[in-house]
Amino acid sequence: MKRAILVVSFGSSYKETREKTIKPCEELIASAFEGYDFYRAFTSNIIIRKIARVENIKINNPIEVLDELVAAGYEEVVVQTLLVICGEEYGKLKGQVECYKNQFKKIVLGSPLLTQIEDYKATVEAVKTELPTLKEGEGVVLMGHGTEYEAHSAYCALDYMFDQEELPVYMGTVEGYPEIREIINRLRKAEVRKAYLIPFMLVAGGHAINDMAGDEEDSWKSILEAEGFEVECILRGLGENPNIRKCFLAHAQEAEKAITIYTGD
Repeated sequence: MKRAILVVSFGSSYKETREKTIKPCEELIASAFEGYDFYRAFTSNIIIRKIARVENIKINNPIEVLDELVAAGYEEVVVQTLLVICGEEYGKLKGQVECYKNQFKKIVLGSPLLTQIEDYKATVEAVKTELPTLKEGEGVVLMGHGTEYEAHSAYCALDYMFDQEELPVYMGTVEGYPEIREIINRLRKAEVRKAYLIPFMLVAGGHAINDMAGDEEDSWKSILEAEGFEVECILRGLGENPNIRKCFLAHAQEAEKAITIYTGD
């Protein structure tokens, strides 16, 4: 029986950070799935085209890979996303996978990083392992991507959990809520004078480099500095955190159980 594990991410056109984040997640999952052939896909066609143009590397989107697997006679497929929340991108991927349910003996989709309550707890613990050592008057601002999709509350839930840990860690988003202005108000109330900016995204790509740490006046770094805060940026994506990688692996293994139950293996 031919089995495949397909790891799907949004992708990144920044080769260096891609090698530090997406690739290690893929390798961890691939190594744990013995008897499965590994495949990768990016959901961003813009990034796929840019990589093809700049690096001369062909990366397929999920539909292209699934079509390839059907043509090659695969019977069982585990699809694991490297998305952070159950937002719009996940909704699209879920719909795509659903379209192939009659073309394989079994196809299952593993969940994003933040899905069940236990995922949030595990993510908080994972992030804690890589926080800088904080002195009095210092705090951490995490930049999430954000969404207008109903899953936007995921960021607020995570922020609440950091607060329950009594950590000066504040969750904000580029697109959605909480916005940077809300974070500034909270930093002032907590008498934070220095803020470490860290991306809460799989890769430290364009948003982290430009929207978070850029020198333009509308970057988070510039906004915080203009408000009188000392700022230090840490350009490290979630995919660089070994414990975050383990969370994605656990979701893939949980999805695989559905195949095992279904087939009786």
